[in-house]
Amino acid sequence: MTSSSEWLTTKANTRFVRSIGATITDRWPIDRAAMITLPPVAPQVGLRARVRLARDYYVRIDANDYSVDPSMIGRFVDVVAGPDRVTVTHEGTVVADHPRYWGSAATITDPNHQATAKRLRADYQATRAATARRHQLRTHADGHAVALRTLPDYDALFGIDFHANPTAPHTPEPVTDSVREHEAEAADGPDGSAPGIIRPTSQGATS
Repeated sequence: MTSSSEWLTTKANTRFVRSIGATITDRWPIDRAAMITLPPVAPQVGLRARVRLARDYYVRIDANDYSVDPSMIGRFVDVVAGPDRVTVTHEGTVVADHPRYWGSAATITDPNHQATAKRLRADYQATRAATARRHQLRTHADGHAVALRTLPDYDALFGIDFHANPTAPHTPEPVTDSVREHEAEAADGPDGSAPGIIRPTSQGATS
């Protein structure tokens, strides 16, 4: 810094510049007298952006990622990157404040943001597990749990076997005397008449 100031004082500012016809040291009082006063409100400086905070709770400034309070995920935040600090706010509340890193491909993480993310992740997983348990547990009107059976239990109840071999040869059941008598009765009719003929009843003849 000292060498730069010495170079400006002894060489750069004392060198004659043909385009202005004077040295910078000689021209500076004239330029300063022509300047107006600064406005009452300081101008905005630095990089500014408004983004919606993603699920990884990081914002990117000049190829570097800076962490933000994970509770702001899904909300709009205002990012201001100055020469020394990177500040992130939400509705006027500071949710991140990091030193500016002038390198590239760096990830700057606040330990408090990391702890908050871990807590929020655990709370989400616990809530999701509790919801799944409520959906699995069904209750009657009086509050006691409904017994849920697996599908194989119903298959066994109705005598259904889905694991039987469909390619196995079919073996006909043996025909017994009772089966033969039943088939003969069905062929001749219940009263021994030929099939298709209806006998008259006591109320009258029917053709």
